[in-house]
Amino acid sequence: MKLVIASARSTVRKDALSNLRVVRLYFVIGISKLVFPFDSWIILLVMDGWAMTDKTARSGNYIIASWLFLRLLGLIYLAAFLSLAAQIKGLVGREGILPAAEFLAAHRHWGCRRFIRLPSLCWLNASDGALLSFSWGGVALALLLIFGLAPAPVLILLWVFYLSLFTVCRDFLCYQWDMLLLETGFLAIFLAPLEIALGFPPSVAPSTIVVWLLWWVLFRLMFSSGAEKLRSGDTPWRTLTALRYHYETQPLPTPLAWHAHQLPVYFHKASAAAMLVIELFAPFLIIAPPKVRSGVAVLFLLLMLLIQLTGNYSFFNLLAIALCVLLVDDKALFPAFQFVAGTTRLPLQIQPASLWHNSVAAALAVLILSLSVEPVLRLFQTGPGGPKPLGRFFDLLEPFRLVNSYGLFAIVNTWRREIIVEGSNDGKNWQAYEFKWKPGDVKRAPRFAALHQPRLDWQMWFAAQDSRLKHPWFDRLLARLAEGSPAVLSLLRSNPFPQGPPRYVRGVLYDYRFTNRAERRAAGGWWRREWRGPYGPMFNDAASR
Repeated sequence: MKLVIASARSTVRKDALSNLRVVRLYFVIGISKLVFPFDSWIILLVMDGWAMTDKTARSGNYIIASWLFLRLLGLIYLAAFLSLAAQIKGLVGREGILPAAEFLAAHRHWGCRRFIRLPSLCWLNASDGALLSFSWGGVALALLLIFGLAPAPVLILLWVFYLSLFTVCRDFLCYQWDMLLLETGFLAIFLAPLEIALGFPPSVAPSTIVVWLLWWVLFRLMFSSGAEKLRSGDTPWRTLTALRYHYETQPLPTPLAWHAHQLPVYFHKASAAAMLVIELFAPFLIIAPPKVRSGVAVLFLLLMLLIQLTGNYSFFNLLAIALCVLLVDDKALFPAFQFVAGTTRLPLQIQPASLWHNSVAAALAVLILSLSVEPVLRLFQTGPGGPKPLGRFFDLLEPFRLVNSYGLFAIVNTWRREIIVEGSNDGKNWQAYEFKWKPGDVKRAPRFAALHQPRLDWQMWFAAQDSRLKHPWFDRLLARLAEGSPAVLSLLRSNPFPQGPPRYVRGVLYDYRFTNRAERRAAGGWWRREWRGPYGPMFNDAASR
C-alpha cells in the first residue's frame, strides 16, 4: 500500500497537467481499493485534489471562479445581515413578536445540551443590543470578505453569527435560502486560502475537493427542486399549468409578475416544461467536460434571473448564481477578468492546495456525503438506513445545518389569500394596517425588494394558507399592535392609530387576484379582492390585561 501511495505522489508531482497520468493515478488507486477499500478512497480524494490544483490559472482550474465566488458570498452575507439589522428588534427583540430572550430562557433547563441543540452566541446575551451587534457585526465582516481581508477567519465568524441569529429567529429565519447560506458558508470556510489579503491575480489554488462539494450542493438544490415538484403529485405541475398561477400566488410578486401573468397559457406550459427539464436533467451535466459545464451554468443563471425578475426571493437567486460561478473554469473566465483587472496574464505557477488542506477537505467530504444520505433517500421516498449510533451522531449535527433538503414550490396554489390586519377603538369602524411589501391596497403596485427579505410580510403569506392555530406568532403580532410596540410598528408601512394603540385588533381574510389589462385600465388597480371572513377571533386589549 505504501508503494502505491509513493508511486501516485511521484506521478502527480512530475506532470500534474498530463491527463494520461491522472487516469493512471485513478487506475492504480482503484486497484488498491480492492485491498484497502476505505483508505484508498481517502487517498484518491487527497491526491486528486493535489493533482487538479497544480496547474496554471488558465488550464481548466477554478482559481478565478473561487476568487469571484468568495466575493459574491461576501455580498450575499452583506445583504442578509443588512436586511436583518433593519428588522431584528421588531421580529425577536425584547418588544418584538417572538422575543429571543424568552425563547432561550424557556430552554435553559436543558443544561449543557442546549448549546448543541440550539447553537447560538445569543446564550451569552440576547438583548436588543446584542442582536443588533451580531447583525451589524455581520455587515462589517461581510465587507471584509468582499475586500478579501483574512477570508478564512472572517468566513468562520460570518457563519457563526448567521447560525446564532438563525437559531433564535425561528419562524422568521427558517427559509430554504437561509439554510442554503449556512451550508454554503460552512463549505466556503474550507475553500478560502489562509492569507491575510486575498488579492488579484490569485496565487493559491483552492482544494478541488471543496469545489466538488459545492457542486454537490448546487446539484442537490437544482435536482431536488425539480424532483419535489414531480414527487408532490401536484396537478398544476403535472399538467404544466403551474406558472399560470405561480406569478399571482407567490409570496411577494414584482411588477413584472403581473405582466407575466397576462401571457397566454401555452407560454406558461412551455416555460414550466423548460424549467422542469433544466432542474431535472441539467444538474447531471455538472460533471461533464468544462465547456458543457459552462453551458449548464448559463442555463441555471438564466433561470435564476427570470425568477428574480418576477418574484422577491431575497438573496436566494444570487446565492444560486454564486454557486453556478464555480462551474465555469478559468479558461472561460479569464478574458473577462483580463479586461476588468487590466492584466494580460496570470501567474504561470499557481501554488497548489497543500496536502494538509486536501486531507482536511477529504475528511470534510466524508462528513458531508454521509450527512447527504438521508436527504437524498427522503427525496426518493426511501427510509433512512444505517446504524442507530451513526443516526444519533447525525441528529446532533442537524441544528448546525451542514446539509439540508431543498425543493421550492413543490405545490403551487391556484388561489391567493391575504390577511388584512385591522384595528378599531369601538369594534365597528375598522382601519387597516398597511404592510410595506405584501399586497394590501389593491391600487398599490407590487414592488421590487431586491436582496432584502421582509420577514414579517413573508410569514403573513404562509399564515394565510393555513389555520391560525398553526401560526401562534400571529397572536403575538396582534398583541404587540394592541400595545403599540414601536419595534413592531416599524415593520409596517403605516400606523392608522398614531395617537395611541387601538382597543381591538383582528385579521380578515380576502381572496386576491391580479386584474387583467382591461380592469387595470378601467380602475387603475393591480389587484381585485373578495372578502372571505375573519382570520380567527378578534384580539381585545382590555380583555388581555
